[in-house]
Amino acid sequence: MWRRPLVRLPRRERPPLVEVGRRVLLALALLFASAIVVYLDRGGYRDSAGGPLSFLDALYYATVSLTTTGYGDIVPVTSGARLLTILLITPLRVLFLVILVSTTLAVLTERGREQLRVSRWRSSVRGHTIICGFGTKGRAAARALLADGTDPRRIVVVDPRQEAVAAAEAIGLAVVQADAERAETLRQAELGSAASVLVTVHSDNSAVMITLTVRQVDPGIDVFASVREQENVPLLRQSGARTVVTSSETAGRLVGLSACKPSVATIAQDLFSYGHGLDLKQRPVAPEEVGRRAADLPDRVLAVVRAGSEKPVPLPAATAPLAAGDALVFVLFPEA
Repeated sequence: MWRRPLVRLPRRERPPLVEVGRRVLLALALLFASAIVVYLDRGGYRDSAGGPLSFLDALYYATVSLTTTGYGDIVPVTSGARLLTILLITPLRVLFLVILVSTTLAVLTERGREQLRVSRWRSSVRGHTIICGFGTKGRAAARALLADGTDPRRIVVVDPRQEAVAAAEAIGLAVVQADAERAETLRQAELGSAASVLVTVHSDNSAVMITLTVRQVDPGIDVFASVREQENVPLLRQSGARTVVTSSETAGRLVGLSACKPSVATIAQDLFSYGHGLDLKQRPVAPEEVGRRAADLPDRVLAVVRAGSEKPVPLPAATAPLAAGDALVFVLFPEA
C-alpha cells in the first residue's frame, strides 16, 4: 500500500510521545502517593460499605478524589483526615488536573507545531541534495557528503521504511517517508529547488523508475545513481542519470585486486574511505594558479577538469596551462 508523503524534520526536543509518557507517569505517581497517604491515615476515613479501609479502598478514594469524581462513599471523618485533605489531597488534585490538561493541549498542538516547522523548512531549503534510499549505500553517501562539509540541513532523505527514517533523523537529516518512485513524494522533498539527486536504492528496477520520475518532475537536475549490475548502466544513463556507479562490479574488482595486488587494493579502498588515510578531493583552480601547469603545483594532482567539460583529463596528458574555471582532482594525504 502506498504511504502518503510525510516530511519529518530532525528534533532537538523530546518527541511528543516521550513527553506525554513522562506526564502520564508523573500523574500515576501522584495517584499512588495520595493512596499511600490515605492508607496510612485509614482510621480517619469511613467507608459506607463498612469495615476498615484496605489499600485498594485508599487507591479508589485517591482516584475519585484526584479526578474530582467524588462519589462520597468514602469520606474523611476525623479532623486530622480532613486537614490532610485540605493541605495535601487538594493541592495534589489541582496538580493532577494541570498535568492532564497540559498533556491534552500538548497532543492537540503538536501537529500544528510540526506543520509550522515543515512550512519554515520548505521556505528556507535551497540547493540541497536528495538521497533516494537510505540503506547501506545511502548512508555511505550521506557520510561522504557530511565529511566533505555539507550542512546536514541541506540533505533530504526519501525512504518509506521506519528504520531508515530513524537512522536519518539520528544524524540530523530531514526525511520524506514515502516511495521515491512517485512524483508527489519528490515534490514533498522540494525537488524543484534541489541541486542534485542521489539514487541509492537496493533494486536496479527501482533506481530506473526513480530516475525517470525525477526527470519528469525536473528535467534539468543532476542525477547520480548506483546500480548492482553493469548491464543496467546504459539503461540508467538513457533514463537521465549523469553518473552511474556499479556497486557489485566495483566491489568485485577490489576483491580481485586484493588477491593479486593487495597493496593496490588497500590504497584504492583507502581512497574511497572518507575521514582517514588518503582522500580524493576536488577544488577549483585558485587565481594565483592560472597559467601554471598542474604538474608543477604542490598538490598531488591526478587530473584536471577543464571549464565547460565534465570529463577529467588525467596527468600527464593535462599539459596545457590552467585556466580560470578549471578544477583539480587531487589526493589529500593524512597529516603527519
